[in-house]
Amino acid sequence: ASGCKQGAETADSAGGTDGGTSPSADATAPPRPLTEDFKSYWYAGEAEISSYSLSQARYGELREGDAALVYVTEPFNPGKQVKADRPDSTSVSVLKLNRTRKFLTGIYPYSIMSSIFYPVSDNRHALKISTSVQEWCGHVYAQLNNREDFEITAHSYFESEGEQELHLPKNVLEDELWTRLRIAPETLPQGNHDVVPSMEFLRLRHQPFQAYPATLTLSEPAKVRTYTITYPGLNRTLQIHFDGDFPHTIQGWTDSYPSGFGADAQVLTTTAQLKNTLKTPYWRQNSNSDLHLRDSLGLSKR
Repeated sequence: ASGCKQGAETADSAGGTDGGTSPSADATAPPRPLTEDFKSYWYAGEAEISSYSLSQARYGELREGDAALVYVTEPFNPGKQVKADRPDSTSVSVLKLNRTRKFLTGIYPYSIMSSIFYPVSDNRHALKISTSVQEWCGHVYAQLNNREDFEITAHSYFESEGEQELHLPKNVLEDELWTRLRIAPETLPQGNHDVVPSMEFLRLRHQPFQAYPATLTLSEPAKVRTYTITYPGLNRTLQIHFDGDFPHTIQGWTDSYPSGFGADAQVLTTTAQLKNTLKTPYWRQNSNSDLHLRDSLGLSKR
């Protein structure tokens, strides 16, 4: 087989793959048992694709664009820190999120993608996160690997951010929270924590890779709930709105922070609003005859 998914994981493969003996394990609690609803939804051999209308703050203005959240379960090789081509007893079952944004800044386009690999056992940090940003000035790439500590490798066309290799102590990762709330929102951290912001935010704002003091709150049970992360030192507030009932589909988000640079930078708010959601094995839908599926997601065919 070829493509980005070589065969679907089955519900039976989810059990016993918490990977507790792997070098990257940092579990402090037993694996969370998977509900039958979870197995039926996430191990049906399909991905969940959600499209969003995007208003992205960049360079002091709001830019119209599109965003997508693609969730799918995969077996993960904790030693090599990649998707397992041949899963075995050491593999970790993860709920992977590919998060994309596309928008224009005047004549030139921006394309941003982050991949988050979070164990469905919901008892440790994300095993891996990678982010890339491409635009006509150049491109940047950053990757976090969860081993004895958080190992970060970053590359950039900016001299000041050029080639970086660093280690961080293990703290809450903003990127992993987008997947944790899909598994068990009641387990989301609340109160005051040190949080590593999303890698795409840190790259776009040219901020150091580190944890920042933050306050995290979860709204009361309701049809739509909101998870809020406030970073006082970054003058930033992120709100993720999601369905209170399983499978906790993300309805949209807002992200407010200074869009420009300097003391007088104006705070603007990036917003995303759900357009549509599909459950589909997209890795098999790669012919021209499948282009019509983008219509149902409200995405361009070009």
